[in-house]
Amino acid sequence: MRITPDQHLQQQKTEKMNKVFHKLHLEVRQLKLRASDVLQITEHSIQSHESCAEEELIQTFIQKLLIHNYRARYIKAKVNNEQDQTIQRGSDSSEDESDIFDDVLKNNESSQSERIHPMDVQMAVFHCADGFLKQLLVTKLSQCQYALPLLVPDQDKQQIEFPLWTFRQINKSWKKRNTNNETIIQIQPIYKAETPMVFFFRFGSVSSSKSQLMNSLINEKHNTFFHRNCPGSSKTRELMDGVVEIAWFCPSGSYDDKFNDCVAFCNLHGDAGDHEKQLQILTEMSSVNVVFLPQLQKNERSATIIQSLYRNRKPLICLFTEDESALTEMKKGKFKIGLKNRNQSDVSEELRRAINDCLSESSSTFRLEDVSKHSDIRVDEEDDDDCRRGREAAQQMMSLLEKKDLTEIKESFLPHQGKLWHQWSQKNKELHRPRAEEIEMEISRKQTEIKEIRQQQHESDISYFMKLFIKKMNSEAANKKMFFLKWLRILLDEYTSFDLSDLHYKYDKKWSPVMKLKENHDKPEHLTAKQTELERISEELQAAPFGLEHIMREIGQIYESCSSVKKNKKDLQFHFSSLPSLAAEMMISGFPLELMDGDAAHVPVVWISAVLDELIQKLGDQRVFVLSVLGIQSSGKSTMLNAMFGLQFAVSAGRCTRGAFMQLVKVSDEMRTQINFDYILVVDTEGLRALELAGRSTRHHDNELATFIVGLANLTLINIFGETPSDMQDILQIVVQAFMRMKKVNLNPSCVFVHQNVSDITAGEKNMEGRRRLQETRDEMTKLAAEEEGYDAECFSDVIKFDVQNDVKYFAQLWEGSPPMAPPNPKYCENIQHLKETIMYHASKSQGMMLKDFKDRIKDLWEGLLNERFVFSFRNSLEISAYRKLETEYSKWSWSLHSAMMEIENKLHNNIENEAIHEVEEADLQTELKKTSEEVEKSMSAFFEKDTDADILIQWKTSFEIKIKELQDNIVRETKRKLNEIFYQRDLKKNNDAQRKHHENTLFEKSKELALKMKDKAGNEETLKKEFDSFWEQSVKKITRDTPPIEDIDMIKDVREILRDIYESIPVDHWKESSKSIDIFTVPSFSNYVNLKRSTKSGIKEAVKGACRTVKKTFGYGQTLSPSDETQIRSLVNDVAQQTDIMIQSFNVSKMGYNISCIQQLTDYIKRRVTEHQEGSVKYKFKNEFIMDLGLSICMRSNTLIAFQQRLYREANDPVIYVEKKREEYYSIFQKYCHGATSAAVFSEIICQKLKEPIEQSVYKKTARDLTDEMRSNCESLNGNRSNLEKHILKTLTEEEDFSKYINYIKTPRDHFKSFIRDEVSRYITDKFSVSVLPKMNKNIELLQQKIMKAAHESTEHVQVNRGDVGLWLKSFTQKLSDVLIFSEKDLSGVKHDGIDDFNLLQEVLRQELNAIMSEIKGRFDTKTFDEKLDLKFRPDTLLIDHFCQCCWVQCPFCGAICTNTIENHDGDHSVPFHRNIGLNGWFYRGTTYLSINICTSSVASDRFFHPNDSDDTVLWREYRTAGGVYADWSITPDLSELPYWKWFVCRFQKDLEKHYSKTFEGSGEIPDEWRKYSKQEAIESLDKYI
Repeated sequence: MRITPDQHLQQQKTEKMNKVFHKLHLEVRQLKLRASDVLQITEHSIQSHESCAEEELIQTFIQKLLIHNYRARYIKAKVNNEQDQTIQRGSDSSEDESDIFDDVLKNNESSQSERIHPMDVQMAVFHCADGFLKQLLVTKLSQCQYALPLLVPDQDKQQIEFPLWTFRQINKSWKKRNTNNETIIQIQPIYKAETPMVFFFRFGSVSSSKSQLMNSLINEKHNTFFHRNCPGSSKTRELMDGVVEIAWFCPSGSYDDKFNDCVAFCNLHGDAGDHEKQLQILTEMSSVNVVFLPQLQKNERSATIIQSLYRNRKPLICLFTEDESALTEMKKGKFKIGLKNRNQSDVSEELRRAINDCLSESSSTFRLEDVSKHSDIRVDEEDDDDCRRGREAAQQMMSLLEKKDLTEIKESFLPHQGKLWHQWSQKNKELHRPRAEEIEMEISRKQTEIKEIRQQQHESDISYFMKLFIKKMNSEAANKKMFFLKWLRILLDEYTSFDLSDLHYKYDKKWSPVMKLKENHDKPEHLTAKQTELERISEELQAAPFGLEHIMREIGQIYESCSSVKKNKKDLQFHFSSLPSLAAEMMISGFPLELMDGDAAHVPVVWISAVLDELIQKLGDQRVFVLSVLGIQSSGKSTMLNAMFGLQFAVSAGRCTRGAFMQLVKVSDEMRTQINFDYILVVDTEGLRALELAGRSTRHHDNELATFIVGLANLTLINIFGETPSDMQDILQIVVQAFMRMKKVNLNPSCVFVHQNVSDITAGEKNMEGRRRLQETRDEMTKLAAEEEGYDAECFSDVIKFDVQNDVKYFAQLWEGSPPMAPPNPKYCENIQHLKETIMYHASKSQGMMLKDFKDRIKDLWEGLLNERFVFSFRNSLEISAYRKLETEYSKWSWSLHSAMMEIENKLHNNIENEAIHEVEEADLQTELKKTSEEVEKSMSAFFEKDTDADILIQWKTSFEIKIKELQDNIVRETKRKLNEIFYQRDLKKNNDAQRKHHENTLFEKSKELALKMKDKAGNEETLKKEFDSFWEQSVKKITRDTPPIEDIDMIKDVREILRDIYESIPVDHWKESSKSIDIFTVPSFSNYVNLKRSTKSGIKEAVKGACRTVKKTFGYGQTLSPSDETQIRSLVNDVAQQTDIMIQSFNVSKMGYNISCIQQLTDYIKRRVTEHQEGSVKYKFKNEFIMDLGLSICMRSNTLIAFQQRLYREANDPVIYVEKKREEYYSIFQKYCHGATSAAVFSEIICQKLKEPIEQSVYKKTARDLTDEMRSNCESLNGNRSNLEKHILKTLTEEEDFSKYINYIKTPRDHFKSFIRDEVSRYITDKFSVSVLPKMNKNIELLQQKIMKAAHESTEHVQVNRGDVGLWLKSFTQKLSDVLIFSEKDLSGVKHDGIDDFNLLQEVLRQELNAIMSEIKGRFDTKTFDEKLDLKFRPDTLLIDHFCQCCWVQCPFCGAICTNTIENHDGDHSVPFHRNIGLNGWFYRGTTYLSINICTSSVASDRFFHPNDSDDTVLWREYRTAGGVYADWSITPDLSELPYWKWFVCRFQKDLEKHYSKTFEGSGEIPDEWRKYSKQEAIESLDKYI
């Protein structure tokens, strides 16, 4: 097939274009460049690039363009093996042999022909970008005041494309003067603007630059159109041929504007003769045509076109490059200008004049959208199905807004965010700042009102507009959804722009007269009227903006109302729980989300939390670096963020940011390795000192906003517009105060100061002076803020770490020249790049936060701010969560040490009882524990270094390392004490043990003698049995005659006798008044146990004021202790009980037996503690009955335990009992001797009988330890920290609904915890006996059997090698088992073992007998015996009680809630996740019998007061710490959340509480009706939320 010249030419063109794409590494043009990719933070994007390799040109161009740097077109490409311009010859000969003609010709080849043309880079990106990136880049080109592609030839499809979509986000603003010489401001979407259009084109090759001349008309200081003389230009320009570019001149309203109105300029690149379609379209649509040609010749192909244009009525200007003539009007509207040898300025002026003349006579206008009406061109919007459908969907929504008043649209279409939301916000603030005397009643009332508003919101209809939006968002695919949202934003901006411009115009017109009237101080009525009118317009201005953010705000309020009433709206076609997903998808797609509603000045916490949860669901819990910005209004905050990250926050004068918005910027995979973040989360805010918000923008609001924004961020940019002290003072004090608050609440954000609009930033001296001035101003503001915040700080560095050299940035003016035609200043763009580098440096040093933590931080900050007193109210959930996590880990570490030491203790205990060791040193124990200690240290280091909250946890690292070391030392000390006790008790019971063994071994020898006599009667079993029984009875009688039996004990009788002996004056019938003894642990009040101390001053005996109050009772009057005194005595009782428990354990009754001296020790201790207490600074003295009842109550609690231990002691030591237990064993041995068994066989059986009890003990101990470990892992209530355990306790209490147990928990929490742990362990053992306990016991018994047989085998080998006797075998055997069993040679002392020399037989018989013994022991395994046989010290419940109860037990001085810190004597304040009603702890209203319903966390948010320690002093609740003492040690953060648990409890047990305290919930203590609405289930569910 023959190729035509045109086809050949086209083929060459295509090859050249492909070569460009190849050099730019864009060979596969089908793989589109995406906006989401180029907006990522990459290593390349945070570096400055003035030149780069060719393959990096694309990304460098895009990155520069994104930061508005118009030098993006002037990037130098580094050519491979680039050489200097001077090319040197190889030899350095001194002889002059060179030839200038040869060298010049040789080096005439320039590398310029190989260089990629800058416009080819731009157009390559344009061709390869997807629709969103293309639109973004064209928008950025427009902001750089560059010409934009209007018609673009598509060589692949042989079509011309009109990229209308790319213009949709561009707005142009200009000023012009009307006939009255008034300045009119115009702000319009450029695709809608109707302006004159001047079309420039050329025929042939011309010597003058058309584009350069056009630039002189638009902005002579800026290359709007790229031309041949621009830096980087080259002859090879492959992708611009046939492209039409467009630019607009926008007048500034000044008298020296080149054109009086906005004018469009179109520029056709290449020879117009080759591009007939473009020529035809533009000449038709233009107002003026301007043609460049060398000269006019009739025979040229252009002549016909020129002739046609000349005859047309449309103005035509011909510029001849080979003509020297000045401006000449050939006929009306037809001009010619010569360019040859002419001054460029003169030509430009003549051309401008000619164009103005033409435009003044022409009425034709050009509208960008109209270009799409031409046939034979492809419109990108129509060609892309997703784009077209997105537009149709958006237009369908916009059709609903037609003919609607802009100021009323939100009210009718977005009802959920109107008055009801504003009322809710106000009521919520009031709720957090209670003022009434009856705090809980007011709070309940407010909560009811808030719920009612939510109910009204819920009942509001969803507008069809919103239904349609939700439907589109739920039904469209991702790409279509993006186009739909973009279109909706574009069309909404278009819809509101005219009305907003009009309102701003009206506002400006009204504002000037008001200012004049204020200055003249006259006509106040006139001024008031004008101000009212101005206010009305201001309100309209605030109501007018209507964008995507308002639609999403409406969805947020629909969600919050549904969430509040817990049901879907009747007219919502999707479940409300799906709504946050829409917002999360938008955030992922790059849309900002409103964080703080600027109109209501409120954060919709429920909505934001739900969106962030969805974000976590979709992305995973990503780590983010939060960057925020603060500054006064219109100081360029949004512009700076947009430039830095390619974002699109609203920046026009009519669209100042309101509230706060957040947007995600993705970090590339390569960068994540350097900065350890997945995203930068950018928070843009409304300006401080916002003029238009003067009605509500008080100092308080600014402080609130600044505190919120600074607290949210890891880094805050402090944006200061200007550099004068007055510029800075406007913002600095607010900012310093915010950072001061962060310091107080232990948050450590950093900041960078950005001075914008600095006139000269090049002079180093001036920079230093600026920094000095800033530092002085900052320090001055710090002092002022410190006074206001009650903080000790002299300079800014006292508040925050700050590098004055690197953390202060000076920014050049934004514009290079005067707007609206000025491009962004390249210096400003460089400053942006350097700031970006600084931000990334800070990011690399920061841990940032997880999205989940960011969500909690938002809630914490906002809750703190709602409570007004931020520092006092702030509850750092992230820190609390991290600390709880640390406590859980600490629990594991401490358990590891305890568990390891239990093994060590058990081994050493065995050795002590076996007399294998005679002393234990702490150093030995530390050595034994070393391996576990090192493992714990390693685990701690890993946790503190690698945990996601490492930066928060670091503050506790040292203290917890010290705590673990102290814990280890304590464990070692305590173990040494226990082992020393075993040494002591071993020695004490040596006689008993020796006597018992003597009896046993005497019986053995005598039964052996009898057996030898009876050998001949071995066949008669009956005779043998009879003889043995007779022998046994005689022997037992002799033993019992020598050793009296152990009698039963009555500990309660003993304690009564001892106490009566002490207090003889007490009536004998004190304990006989009721059939049941008094339990001091459950008495509701201690008032009957005390007398008031009397004052001795002036000899007058008078009751100390405030110690007690006299209230009327049923009979007469009685004294009532204050709640604080009750708490004090309760603490004494609990502490004494705890210490006496330890004493009772140390008596070791099961081993040593009961002795009445133990009771004497207990009562002496109790008496001493009570005496010490009442001699302190208390206002009462105990009656003797207190000590008696306390002693008796303590002994009553321990009675069952001591009686059980005494029974164990008696079974082990009463000769009648223990000898009788051995009867069957001895009869078996007797039988064997009678039947002629060998000595070895009998000796083996004796060994097995002796091993039976130690084996049983060992198995039970080991199983108990294993079971404890298992419960720590598998038992839900025991597998966490103390807080988790308490949650399960409260749930169990709720399910059981037993008031007495509740009171036990409230008054004696430690006892209740112990009881609960015992019950849980007992239940676990019972439930899991067959599946867990029994298998463990069987496994342990098998392991022990293996160890015993291994010891026997090794001992046999040892004896055979050393030719030893049975004594050596026995010694070796017992030594090998010394670690695992309490069994030694002394257990067989007195047993003769002569004649044993067959050790293999001994070993074999031992194996057989051991099997029988093990089977017997296994046969006795059941839940009952397991419980009875467990060693008291090694019971799972004892071990777990030791583990869980070694923590803080301090109770809140108001409500009695227990501090949840897992470390006893911990550093810092006591705290608890949620408090309860103080009436539960006995608090009542002064001078009444009304129990209080106040909750600590509500009260501390109020201005009410209380009487500390029931004195006459008053202390404000919100300043409770000033009461000193126990009050100062507690951190009680205001919390106005519902706290259903204890409210349900008060309502459920109201009568029980009233009876318990002999008071009522009436009057001031009346229970709010709202409390009665909580169900039992809601109470249980609330525990998971709060604990």
